[in-house]
Amino acid sequence: MRRPRYLLAIPAWIWLLAFFVAPIGMVVWFSFGYKPGIFGTHANDVLSFDRYIEALSPTFFTTFQNTLWVGIAGTALCLIIGMPVAYWMAVKAPPARRGLLLALVMVPFWTNFLVRTLGWQVILSPEGWLSTLLQDLGITHGPIEVLYTRGAVLLGVVYNYLPLMILPLFVAFDRVSTPLREASEDLGANGVSTFFRITVPLARPGIIAGVLLVYIPLMGDYITATVLGGAQGNMIGQLVASQFGTAQNWALGSAMAVLLIIVIMLSVAVAAAIIWLITLPLRTRNRLVLGVAA
Repeated sequence: MRRPRYLLAIPAWIWLLAFFVAPIGMVVWFSFGYKPGIFGTHANDVLSFDRYIEALSPTFFTTFQNTLWVGIAGTALCLIIGMPVAYWMAVKAPPARRGLLLALVMVPFWTNFLVRTLGWQVILSPEGWLSTLLQDLGITHGPIEVLYTRGAVLLGVVYNYLPLMILPLFVAFDRVSTPLREASEDLGANGVSTFFRITVPLARPGIIAGVLLVYIPLMGDYITATVLGGAQGNMIGQLVASQFGTAQNWALGSAMAVLLIIVIMLSVAVAAAIIWLITLPLRTRNRLVLGVAA
């Protein structure tokens, strides 16, 4: 009991080193190598940046733009859809039913990710029941052409990653104390003003966590793009997976993976800087108001 407290973190550090730092380090190391012949996967006896130059091709930039668009749009839609759902579950729903509602949100995670995505492939198929229903109702005059488009990929990622947005938002809204909202309403604020000026600022950590939980894995997703997107919904994850699988070029695939990691980190940093600049006047105004009140 008298040993240093940091010893309690040793298991976590071992886990991170073994299953995060070491694999990422291997990927970075492979990215400086090359493919030794037809049957080889990688070699590092000659180190260079050639694989990065090869990865920065027009195809990569086009796929990157598509991936970035799907990542931003998918995360935004998850936030827009998940915020009112999580707020209703945490604030408006009866406390006795919140456990059941959380279980319903978690139901998709009880099914295999690939199976869920294949389910949407069946639904969006031109010969599927949705296309037949729309034609019978006279809404469309022919089979729907949604499958193997960017829209199908966007629909799939929102469906697959929406629970990852709802759960942290629910926890954040649930922790906002009810007396604070009641005090805001007693001071004359309506429900909308209370939500945006009291609830949302206090729930900001949960919002940030939800955005990161959705955006980071979404950018590397390749199953949804492969099953629902085809050629029009190509994403970077597909290129990386194809280099490790079909092409057996681990060096080029590692370079693409490293570039994907860099892109994700830069986009998160840029988004954080933009949000900080946008909220700076509001924070300054609040400090001034508090200073005058004091």
